[in-house]
Amino acid sequence: MAGLILKLRPHEELLINGVVVENGDHKARLRVKTDGAHILRLRDAMKPEDATTPLKRAYYVAQMAVAGQLPNTIAADIARHALEKYAGPGAEETRRMVNLRLAKNEFYKVMRYLGEVIAAEPAFT
Repeated sequence: MAGLILKLRPHEELLINGVVVENGDHKARLRVKTDGAHILRLRDAMKPEDATTPLKRAYYVAQMAVAGQLPNTIAADIARHALEKYAGPGAEETRRMVNLRLAKNEFYKVMRYLGEVIAAEPAFT
């Protein structure tokens, strides 16, 4: 069985192809069988006004690609440009890891990776 598996909390919201969907009162598990669907958990979403650092701007741009609001090629270029301005600890490794994922259009993985970096280095983001 292929596809994206989503485990949802009660009342959790998702953006699916531009439509906000809310889970009901109980936990749910869904399998998305269609390749190329744009799905963003709203709990992972960053508001545009919070994208105030290079890492957060790159995260936000990756989020826009995941949501289908930016074409992948444009999002990758913008994210790379934002990361060029990041000078915190491990900057070269961060750029390398993100660029590997961008080359494969793995924008959700970019979000997850940058989320960990942002959380681990709050003083530098």
